[in-house]
Amino acid sequence: MAQLALLGLGHMGQAMAANLIRAGHQLTVYNRTAEKAKPMQDLGALSAATAADAVKEAEVVFTMVTGDSALQSLALGVNGFLPAMKPGAVHASCSTVAPATNQMLARLHEEHGTLLVTAPVFGKPDAVDSAQLWVCVSGPAEAKKRVAPFWPAISQGQYDVGEDPGAASTVKLCGNFMLGAAIEAMAEAFTLAEKSGVSRQQIYEVMTGTIFNSPIYKSYGHMVATEDYKPLGAAPHILRKDLDLVMHEAQDHGVPMPIASIVLNHLTTTVARTAGDEDWTSFARRVSEEAGLRRPVIA
Repeated sequence: MAQLALLGLGHMGQAMAANLIRAGHQLTVYNRTAEKAKPMQDLGALSAATAADAVKEAEVVFTMVTGDSALQSLALGVNGFLPAMKPGAVHASCSTVAPATNQMLARLHEEHGTLLVTAPVFGKPDAVDSAQLWVCVSGPAEAKKRVAPFWPAISQGQYDVGEDPGAASTVKLCGNFMLGAAIEAMAEAFTLAEKSGVSRQQIYEVMTGTIFNSPIYKSYGHMVATEDYKPLGAAPHILRKDLDLVMHEAQDHGVPMPIASIVLNHLTTTVARTAGDEDWTSFARRVSEEAGLRRPVIA
């Protein structure tokens, strides 16, 4: 039985932890808000008082937190986990962060005698429940080999994009940008159709039944067509952070990304205007508003 640790028990972390426990692994969990560990304890996990305590016996440490500052604080702050990891242990960094953050952590792991695999995931919490996430991995070959046996508990497949620990983070940011661009495109198209006399549902059915017959257009497209952005999968502020990272990478590499700028602006407005109980896809509502279509928010 493998000794594992998982740090960060938000929606995704909770679902990942539950599946790792059900797969028969001994799991120790840590979360800054301690009460979030209770459901995992009920499933058989141990709960640690600090991140450092959580990883002392772990062969693999999974982290799933909201962003760069949270990950760095968890790893390197007071009672941070990185100095407490045992020699040869592997850190699987599953959060969506800047490539440079995982590259920096990889260097520190090497100095400490531990290893880092960058492993961001594509999918919502319900995809974890059914082990249907996709995982993108990069880092040293030996570290990836050590973590590989644990991915089937949460995912349907993995894509290896090389040894650079920043590579998988880059792919994750590109993927989230592409999701945002698809939602923006559907919002604009559905709004144009509606103002031209074709219902949003009609164009959704035509497009997802023909040339855009894919899971992303079907799932997110349904939300955009109905303008019902619940239940909450990921909050708008989380994806605003991701698009901000995309724009920083674009600036660093000299890549014009006007569509990313539009999506970021819509997400920023959405964060300012909503209570945070709607899915990030609700930024599509900004297109309807800009076209003069103002409707009450669905409760």
